[in-house]
Amino acid sequence: MENKRKKKEFNPNNCPVTHCLNKIGGKWKPVIIHLIRKDCNRFSMLQKAIPNISKQMMVNQLREMEEDKILERIIYAEIPPRVEYKISKYGQTLLPIIDSMSDWGLKDLKKSSK
Repeated sequence: MENKRKKKEFNPNNCPVTHCLNKIGGKWKPVIIHLIRKDCNRFSMLQKAIPNISKQMMVNQLREMEEDKILERIIYAEIPPRVEYKISKYGQTLLPIIDSMSDWGLKDLKKSSK
Protein backbone atom coordinates (compact mmCIF):
# COMPACT_ATOMS: atom_id res chain seq x y z
CA MET A 1 0.00 0.00 0.00
CA GLU A 2 1.41 3.34 -1.04
CA ASN A 3 1.81 5.92 1.67
CA LYS A 4 -0.26 9.01 0.88
CA ARG A 5 1.35 11.46 3.29
CA LYS A 6 0.54 15.00 2.34
CA LYS A 7 3.43 17.42 1.99
CA LYS A 8 6.00 14.95 3.38
CA GLU A 9 8.66 16.08 0.95
CA PHE A 10 7.38 19.63 0.43
CA ASN A 11 10.32 21.91 1.11
CA PRO A 12 10.80 24.25 -1.85
CA ASN A 13 13.45 26.39 -0.13
CA ASN A 14 15.32 23.44 1.42
CA CYS A 15 14.60 24.91 4.87
CA PRO A 16 15.98 22.85 7.79
CA VAL A 17 13.00 23.74 10.04
CA THR A 18 10.56 22.59 7.36
CA HIS A 19 12.57 19.40 6.95
CA CYS A 20 12.32 18.71 10.70
CA LEU A 21 8.58 19.44 10.74
CA ASN A 22 8.10 17.11 7.77
CA LYS A 23 9.52 14.34 9.98
CA ILE A 24 7.91 15.05 13.37
CA GLY A 25 5.43 17.85 12.82
CA GLY A 26 1.75 17.67 13.54
CA LYS A 27 -0.44 17.15 16.53
CA TRP A 28 0.57 13.61 17.50
CA LYS A 29 4.13 12.64 16.55
CA PRO A 30 5.99 14.59 19.24
CA VAL A 31 3.56 13.27 21.87
CA ILE A 32 3.97 9.68 20.65
CA ILE A 33 7.77 9.98 20.68
CA HIS A 34 7.65 11.47 24.19
CA LEU A 35 5.41 8.65 25.46
CA ILE A 36 7.46 5.86 23.87
CA ARG A 37 10.52 7.36 25.46
CA LYS A 38 8.74 7.14 28.84
CA ASP A 39 8.13 3.37 28.30
CA CYS A 40 4.59 3.76 27.01
CA ASN A 41 5.64 1.53 24.14
CA ARG A 42 2.64 -0.60 23.16
CA PHE A 43 -0.27 0.38 20.95
CA SER A 44 -2.88 -0.07 23.67
CA MET A 45 -0.81 1.94 26.16
CA LEU A 46 -0.45 4.77 23.65
CA GLN A 47 -4.19 4.79 22.97
CA LYS A 48 -4.94 5.04 26.68
CA ALA A 49 -2.39 7.84 27.08
CA ILE A 50 -3.79 9.78 24.09
CA PRO A 51 -7.56 9.15 24.22
CA ASN A 52 -8.39 11.79 21.58
CA ILE A 53 -6.44 10.08 18.78
CA SER A 54 -8.33 7.69 16.53
CA LYS A 55 -7.05 4.16 16.06
CA GLN A 56 -6.39 4.80 12.36
CA MET A 57 -4.50 8.02 13.04
CA MET A 58 -2.34 6.23 15.63
CA VAL A 59 -1.60 3.46 13.13
CA ASN A 60 -0.72 6.03 10.44
CA GLN A 61 1.56 8.05 12.72
CA LEU A 62 3.40 4.96 13.97
CA ARG A 63 3.84 3.65 10.41
CA GLU A 64 5.15 6.99 9.16
CA MET A 65 7.69 7.22 11.96
CA GLU A 66 8.71 3.61 11.38
CA GLU A 67 9.10 4.33 7.65
CA ASP A 68 11.21 7.39 8.51
CA LYS A 69 13.38 5.20 10.79
CA ILE A 70 12.44 7.22 13.88
CA LEU A 71 10.80 4.23 15.55
CA GLU A 72 11.50 0.52 15.46
CA ARG A 73 8.67 -1.98 15.68
CA ILE A 74 9.54 -5.12 17.61
CA ILE A 75 7.31 -8.18 17.19
CA TYR A 76 7.63 -10.86 19.86
CA ALA A 77 6.87 -14.43 18.81
CA GLU A 78 4.30 -15.09 21.52
CA ILE A 79 0.69 -16.14 21.56
CA PRO A 80 -0.97 -13.71 21.26
CA PRO A 81 1.75 -11.76 19.40
CA ARG A 82 3.12 -8.76 21.24
CA VAL A 83 4.33 -5.63 19.46
CA GLU A 84 6.37 -2.90 21.07
CA TYR A 85 7.85 0.30 19.72
CA LYS A 86 11.20 1.79 20.59
CA ILE A 87 12.99 4.91 19.50
CA SER A 88 15.72 4.08 17.00
CA LYS A 89 19.25 5.41 17.26
CA TYR A 90 18.33 7.93 14.55
CA GLY A 91 15.13 8.80 16.43
CA GLN A 92 17.14 9.47 19.58
CA THR A 93 18.75 12.42 17.78
CA LEU A 94 15.30 14.07 17.97
CA LEU A 95 15.04 13.76 21.76
CA PRO A 96 16.71 17.12 22.51
CA ILE A 97 14.02 18.76 20.35
CA ILE A 98 11.26 16.90 22.21
CA ASP A 99 12.92 17.85 25.53
CA SER A 100 12.98 21.51 24.51
CA MET A 101 9.31 21.34 23.53
CA SER A 102 8.49 19.76 26.90
CA ASP A 103 10.50 22.35 28.85
CA TRP A 104 8.90 25.23 26.96
CA GLY A 105 5.44 23.73 27.45
CA LEU A 106 5.93 23.29 31.20
CA LYS A 107 7.12 26.89 31.61
CA ASP A 108 4.29 28.25 29.50
CA LEU A 109 1.69 26.18 31.34
CA LYS A 110 2.94 27.54 34.67
CA LYS A 111 2.90 31.08 33.31
CA SER A 112 -0.62 30.60 31.92
CA SER A 113 -1.97 29.23 35.21
CA LYS A 114 -0.97 32.32 37.21
